[in-house]
Amino acid sequence: MGKVKRKFNWKARRVAAENTPNEPVDVPEVELDQTLHGTFDTSNALVLPAKKDKSEKKFDEIKKVRKLSKKKRKQLEKVIEHRKKKEKRAELLAALQEVQASKDEMLMFQSTAKIGQHVKAPKRQLETCDLKISSISGSNKKKRTEDDSVCRYGSDSSDINTSDMSTDDEETPDKEEVIIKEKENAKQVEVDDNVKDAESDKSELKKQESVVKDCENTEKKDFLSDGKVKVKNIVEISEEDRKPAVFVPVNRSSEIQEARLGLPILAEEQIIMETVRHNSVVIICGETGSGKTTQVPQFLYEAGYAQNGLIAVTEPRRVAAISMSKRVAHEMNLSTSEVSYQIRYEGNVSKETQIKFMTDGVLLKEIQKDFLLSSYSVVIIDEAHERSVYTDILIGLLSRIVPLRKKRAKPLKLIIMSATLRVEDFTENGKLFKVKPPVLKVDSRQYPVTVHFNKRTPMDDYMNEAYQKILKIHRTLPAGSILVFVTGQNEVNALCRKLKEATRPKQFKAHLQDEDAEDDEQEAKDFKKRKLPKIQLDSYSVDPYEEEEIDEVNDDLLEDIQSDFGLQTEVDSSEDEMDKSAIMSSENDDVPLHVLPLYSLLSPEKQARVFQPPPEGTRLCVVSTNVSETSLTIPGIKYVVDTGKVKRRYYDKVTGVSAFRITWTSKASANQRAGRAGRTEAGHCYRLYSSAVFANDFDKFSPPEITRRPVDDLILQMKDMNIDKVVNFPFPTPPEIETMKAAEKLLVSLGALEPPLKTGRFRDLKKAECSSHITPLGKAMACFPVAPRYAKMLALGAQEDCLQYVIAMVAALTVHDVFDENINSSDSSSEKEVNRKVKARVSHYKRLWAGQGESLLLGDLMVLLSAVGASEFGGLTPAFCGSHCLRYKAMIEIINAVNPDCGIFVDPKMQPPSLIQMKILREIGLAGMGDHVARRLPSDQQTLETKGAYKAEGLEDLIYIHPESVLFRQLPEYVIYQEVIETGKLYMRGITAIEPDWLPRLLPHMCVLSRPLEEPPVVYHAKTGTVHCYMTSTFGRGGWTIPAVELEYPNNIEKYKWFAKFLLEGKVIKSLAVFVPHLLSTPSTMVKSWAKLQPRTEVLLKSLVMEDVNSKDALLKAWDKNSQYLLSSFCEWLPNEKHIEVQKIWPPVKRKEN
Repeated sequence: MGKVKRKFNWKARRVAAENTPNEPVDVPEVELDQTLHGTFDTSNALVLPAKKDKSEKKFDEIKKVRKLSKKKRKQLEKVIEHRKKKEKRAELLAALQEVQASKDEMLMFQSTAKIGQHVKAPKRQLETCDLKISSISGSNKKKRTEDDSVCRYGSDSSDINTSDMSTDDEETPDKEEVIIKEKENAKQVEVDDNVKDAESDKSELKKQESVVKDCENTEKKDFLSDGKVKVKNIVEISEEDRKPAVFVPVNRSSEIQEARLGLPILAEEQIIMETVRHNSVVIICGETGSGKTTQVPQFLYEAGYAQNGLIAVTEPRRVAAISMSKRVAHEMNLSTSEVSYQIRYEGNVSKETQIKFMTDGVLLKEIQKDFLLSSYSVVIIDEAHERSVYTDILIGLLSRIVPLRKKRAKPLKLIIMSATLRVEDFTENGKLFKVKPPVLKVDSRQYPVTVHFNKRTPMDDYMNEAYQKILKIHRTLPAGSILVFVTGQNEVNALCRKLKEATRPKQFKAHLQDEDAEDDEQEAKDFKKRKLPKIQLDSYSVDPYEEEEIDEVNDDLLEDIQSDFGLQTEVDSSEDEMDKSAIMSSENDDVPLHVLPLYSLLSPEKQARVFQPPPEGTRLCVVSTNVSETSLTIPGIKYVVDTGKVKRRYYDKVTGVSAFRITWTSKASANQRAGRAGRTEAGHCYRLYSSAVFANDFDKFSPPEITRRPVDDLILQMKDMNIDKVVNFPFPTPPEIETMKAAEKLLVSLGALEPPLKTGRFRDLKKAECSSHITPLGKAMACFPVAPRYAKMLALGAQEDCLQYVIAMVAALTVHDVFDENINSSDSSSEKEVNRKVKARVSHYKRLWAGQGESLLLGDLMVLLSAVGASEFGGLTPAFCGSHCLRYKAMIEIINAVNPDCGIFVDPKMQPPSLIQMKILREIGLAGMGDHVARRLPSDQQTLETKGAYKAEGLEDLIYIHPESVLFRQLPEYVIYQEVIETGKLYMRGITAIEPDWLPRLLPHMCVLSRPLEEPPVVYHAKTGTVHCYMTSTFGRGGWTIPAVELEYPNNIEKYKWFAKFLLEGKVIKSLAVFVPHLLSTPSTMVKSWAKLQPRTEVLLKSLVMEDVNSKDALLKAWDKNSQYLLSSFCEWLPNEKHIEVQKIWPPVKRKEN
């Protein structure tokens, strides 16, 4: 047996030890009760009834006590506490009633809100009572007014009737009943005396119930000076609500005030301001004509938000920012220094500014300087439905800035305004806003707008259709201005010229006569030229020739004849007759049409003409691009002609090739256009497409701009804000991952970002995607408000005193359409002649400013540089710009290109660059446009179709030099370009010639270098203090062969050997040249294959490698750390008698050599 564990079953073992076997054991006698157990086997000792112990009877008499749970105990304690509070309130009410002011005394008081105002006090109305109802939750307004009863004063001020007023005390009896029911279920529970009193004293609670109601209702009433009583909702008062209300008076004229009262948004002022006060982010959906752009900033100004900081209003277009600031300043009767605007290179912001209109890019730059926007109290994002790139970025950043400002007790209000907003992109995006922002919808237009669809949809000839519709409206419909939407500047100018000629009464009559004569002549010519269909017997069909096909041919010919004269070509005969009658009735119509253009590139003076009333006796007709869809409200517009077309720029996600395409606009934009009508009276919108096309071919919303363009500039700005993981940024609509990868690849090639990891675990490589860190060069590039390519050029512009030229070139490149070619798309001979003359003049000045030789190789950049210098030298007047085919507004924007933070401005006294500076400018252009390199096809690969074609890096298709370029006839071998546009062919624009040997030197990351060549030999470059060699290379994925060029020796062990050789020869440090004749071995021993056989070569090589010394600069730094560096290694190469001499001069360098 094993050893028994200690204390194992010690009780049993102790009993066994106490009972000795010699002592007798008393066995109790058992008496069986027959009555209880009945018949049973007496021999079975196991079936024995047990006698009940007396102690068990006592145990049955004791009742079990159930302990209270914590929850029930707390509920009962609350009941007691509530009763004590009611007793105190009753005592307080009795004390207040003793000192209650009388009725006459209450009439002598006045409200604090009316102190200081000359307002006649209203008469007391004892019969009514106003209810203060929350204007936000308006859905329960009717229910509240029905349920809540009105209370009045009685004859005595102490008698307050609160029996019919619903308060929160009515909920307390329900709670008490629930608790009493729970207590009734536990009747046998014994509790302390306080709990028993709470259970048994129900009658006492009922007696005090009315007293408690009087007390609580008295606390919830606000006695007004006019004797009325308001019932307030019991809400938790925040710290912000404790602040007194602020009202800033504004002195508006009576005309402005009357016009404001007609705007739908003015009726929603209280709801908007209460929502803004209680929410950090608010979305306002107000359709066109509601007045949100001009009135919401005024609401905020009157509410005192401008006292705590600026009120910022962002607009997607510069035209809207300028015009809206002037409009708001005029309505508020304030100066432009108080209501200002700021756009790129232009603004009138001062220290007195309180409301600031700006473009969204300007606010994004301010976030880079001050991330929390501490100088602003409210930010309004207007026209958010356009979904521009900067708008999406701003909303994402502000969604993080608003909570941060709230934590710092300096809240920032964000208001997002739009006409047709995809609310789901903002409200349902939990990544953007954690708390769903409230959405306020404002009424639409002031007057109804009737929409008319065409029976048929002109696919190509929509300009002629618009021309016909305008004439029909002008000659048949009542007075009212006309607004026409087309796609671009050329279409605007062409349609304006055509309408001006057609609406001159005398000329139009002669025009109709000439039309009839030309129509007959053209019909005769077409009949003679018409060819009969050829019948082939081999493929002859038994079916006759379709007459409908002949009719279609005739209709096409008729449409071609009538297209130049604006006649109706619809198939519907009734409309044809109506149009003809309208045109014929216009012979006696002497009301001319006042036609004005409107597009973004138009000068501000000409843009302002559309807001002025037309001359007396004329009808205004504004031909505009989509710039008039939003923000701009032209007065008096009654008729809108919508072509349904829009010109958008599309980018290839990988190659970056851009193309302008005319497509259908979206349904939201079409509704925006229709909303331009009906401002002053009932309007009409004539859509030049059918309802079926509108329903089937139109998208609901326009695609966000961030999904249609490169995002390299946005990635750089966000990296500068320490947002490394751009993929996790809360975009309202994130760009595709391929687009972000292409942007980061470009920024890495420009040196703005660190190269990502190329080796390692798959998990680490996955994390490294789109998360590269910014470099010091990238931080410098992010300071410039231009694209990263141009920012790289500015960063390199300080070389050889070329910064002023780079600034001028970059400013001209960022401003589109410097030359005012004003080409009109028309088939008439007169228009073609005008276009030919304009093109000839523009080509003449381009060739003149391009020059010859090195200047011509600079190409289109030299043309822009010369245009800027010439306009500045000529005084920058509209006359000079007009005579030299320059757009005056563009030149003003270029000259005003100023960035005070970086010290950038266009030098007005800039001299023409020298030949060396021109060459450096070409190299700087290559450094910025490294991925836009093209090589001309070799002559043996060219055909008639591919003559003059180029092969670009990253593009599979062939590209060509644009005919407007000054290098169109030169055809250099290697060029760089600014962009590639697709118009039938792929054309390069902004071209500069480069040399092929610059590619390995300026773009080594895009070249594959060969091993150093033996011939020419390796040399030491004294100017840079580095070892150079000659190497061949191939460029890009196409493997373009580059001839041998001199480059810095690659970083390997051979570079240290060659540097040691040149050090021993005295070429690196000239003072060591005196020891060359005394060397024990020739310096060339260092680069021999058998150099390891001599220990002295290994000693010197190891010393250089350990301190990473392979250039003169690295050697000087090593001597600054340790003056005895290389002394022993160099002495190994000299005899012993020279060691003392070497020690005296070591280190062999003077300060002037540093």
